[in-house]
Amino acid sequence: MVGDVVVALQTMLLEAAAEAKRPADHLSHLVVHGMLHLLGFDHIEENQALAMEHLETEVLAKLGIADPYASGEAHLYGAANTP
Repeated sequence: MVGDVVVALQTMLLEAAAEAKRPADHLSHLVVHGMLHLLGFDHIEENQALAMEHLETEVLAKLGIADPYASGEAHLYGAANTP
């Protein structure tokens, strides 16, 4: 066991609604993001954020979930926005 991923249900639902995303897709994104952190990935520096986002989008695509960063909006987990 490498750690736990904890998701605040109400926050996840509010974020999904605000971003017009299916809650299941947003939850999947949050779990993938959390798992990458547990595996040692981070997004403190811009290059780290880009690498992590690339991995997230690859994994999500394999799950049939659209790229959460493709909307052109600010990245959720970029260097300036740590959760």
